Amino acid sequence: MSAQTDDFPRSRPAPLSGNSGKDDDADHLRIVPVRRTGQWAAAVVVLLLLALALNSVIRNDAFQWDVVGDYFTTASVLRGLGLTLWLTALVMTLGFAVGTVLAVLRLSTNRVLQAVSWGYVWLFRSTPILVQLLFWFNIGALYPEILGVRTVNLLGPVTVAVIGLTLHEAAYAAEVVRGGILSVERGQIEAAQSLGLGARRRFRRIVLPQAMRSIVPPAGNMLIGTLKGTSIVSIIAVQDLLYSVQLVYHRTYQVIPLLLVATLWYAVVTSLLGVGQHYIERHYARGTAGAR
Repeated sequence: MSAQTDDFPRSRPAPLSGNSGKDDDADHLRIVPVRRTGQWAAAVVVLLLLALALNSVIRNDAFQWDVVGDYFTTASVLRGLGLTLWLTALVMTLGFAVGTVLAVLRLSTNRVLQAVSWGYVWLFRSTPILVQLLFWFNIGALYPEILGVRTVNLLGPVTVAVIGLTLHEAAYAAEVVRGGILSVERGQIEAAQSLGLGARRRFRRIVLPQAMRSIVPPAGNMLIGTLKGTSIVSIIAVQDLLYSVQLVYHRTYQVIPLLLVATLWYAVVTSLLGVGQHYIERHYARGTAGAR
């Protein structure tokens, strides 16, 4: 039987009539990328416009780039920059400290505490920061003395700037912190309660690390906004970065180059803060889809 089987050649099954030749054609197919002529044309136009704008800024003598270079690192400008950075750091620290307390009060089950927190946020978010600063600057008209000390000696321009900016930023920080706490799943808190963790420990070990994922991005934006917003204190004669360059161009009448000095310093500092924000966000996003 085996010998008879070997005498006949073994044939390959014939392909189905519906698939005949398709496998051979598939071997010769190649992927052709989609042509995006419109996108490339738009990109070329945008780059051309940017190049023209940059060329006009660099080659325009009215900007007086030599004057910008002369004043960029002068002592008065650096002192103003230092005060701006110090004021930003202090206001953000105090603002988030007060804002965290307000957020906890807002999330409390006590109706009175909720109402007080809501009222504070409503009041300071409804009033322009310039009006608040001018109000605090003229507080002596309402309270000439506080605890036996004349307010004119107690509340100088820098103190007024710290108080006004801190109270203003605290209202926004309260909403940022409250939103971050509410972003934590309720099941996480209930699991911590079932393990017998106290309220403070739950907040420090469970709630806060997860809430930071939602807090850091808007907090970073607030930090950059506060840095630029400190320029408004020049209206009450606080010698920040903007006020320092104003003192110079009031004397030299070189308005444009001195404003460029302030602009470039703000751009440098905000860029560095943006880089720091990126790494902080990546740190708190570890183990999530947002990590990159």
